[in-house]
Amino acid sequence: MLVVQKYGGSSVANAERIRRVAGRVIQERDKGHSVVVVVSAMGDTTDDLIELVGGITGSPPDREMDMLLSTGEQISIALLAMAIQDMGSPAISLTGGQVGILTDDAHTKAKILKINTDRLQKELKQGNIVVVAGFQGIDQHNDITTLGRGGSDTTAVALAAALKADVCEIFTDVDGVYTTDPRVVPEAKKLDLVCYDEMLELANLGAAVLHPRAVELAMQFGLPLHVRSSFNNNPGTLVKEVDDMERKHVVTGVACDYNVAKIGLFDVFDRPGIAYILFKALADEKINVDMIIQSAMRDDRNDIAFTCPQGDLKKALEVVERLQPEVGSEGFTSDDGVAKVSIVGAGMVSNPGVAAEMFEALYQEGINLEMISTSEIKVSCIIKAGQAEQAVRALHQRFNLAGRV
Repeated sequence: MLVVQKYGGSSVANAERIRRVAGRVIQERDKGHSVVVVVSAMGDTTDDLIELVGGITGSPPDREMDMLLSTGEQISIALLAMAIQDMGSPAISLTGGQVGILTDDAHTKAKILKINTDRLQKELKQGNIVVVAGFQGIDQHNDITTLGRGGSDTTAVALAAALKADVCEIFTDVDGVYTTDPRVVPEAKKLDLVCYDEMLELANLGAAVLHPRAVELAMQFGLPLHVRSSFNNNPGTLVKEVDDMERKHVVTGVACDYNVAKIGLFDVFDRPGIAYILFKALADEKINVDMIIQSAMRDDRNDIAFTCPQGDLKKALEVVERLQPEVGSEGFTSDDGVAKVSIVGAGMVSNPGVAAEMFEALYQEGINLEMISTSEIKVSCIIKAGQAEQAVRALHQRFNLAGRV
């Protein structure tokens, strides 16, 4: 049996925790399994490196950021491999490039194109526990690339798929996926089972337990994921395909994302091609646009509003300002003091009125909705960031998520 495990930064935050992870990995090998371990940077290493950059330059080149940030994972894998060896088991640490993870050249947001598993297979056949640096790969120029924050999840799932692993376990600092953030709603319940679609929405909407691209890959390859705590042996949350009989609840969870900024353009030309011009230019800058709203036409003009990650706000505003004459905008505004609150549930598709119930719950809390977007299994609202926790608590209560069985 081949097992791929991934350990997050909090799981390897210090020497004691690294040795604990080493012991858990060795236990898996002692069961007769082959083991590949993907590791994130220790604790707050990545954040500390980003802060260090801030003292040097306000506009660091993306290539050099990848060169810097990839070092965090290299520290983790070397220390974990040493710990495993010190405890009597064979292990080898490998960077993304040494493993054969080839990505495109979109520095800081690279996507995996393919994985050459020859080196991995060789090391596994020799009996080694293979410890792999998450979050990174190399492009066609042999330059180091990173996969974006949370990219170690993606590395683990991609390796599990490429190796046709029997299971992919994601170890983190919580027991699994919850109905919402337990720090905001202490009575939040752990979910024993979540379908891929729900998990993908929750991950995209701010639930930080799994990276969205990791869920996409797992869904693409039909690879079950087991989200567990690295600090205990409790069963976690299983993420897999779920049939209709297992979908007992209309709403599965409530998510909140603070990494949101809103941009609005006023009095844009109402004619074919305007939206294309705007959003193609944003795409060319690799800015991920989420919610888009176009108002009703008046005097051959309308307003367009959209959201993007806060880290992309500066670049997005530069694009908007440059395009003002071309799209006819008479001005624009932005706001990074907002949050996106969402409800998610595969059962929503067959239960009308769920959105209205959400809006009523927020109205009763005096919360104004600035933007709304929907899909078959989610409803999202942009609200003021200061009201986000109040909104999450109200929605969790309204849909009785604490009473799940």
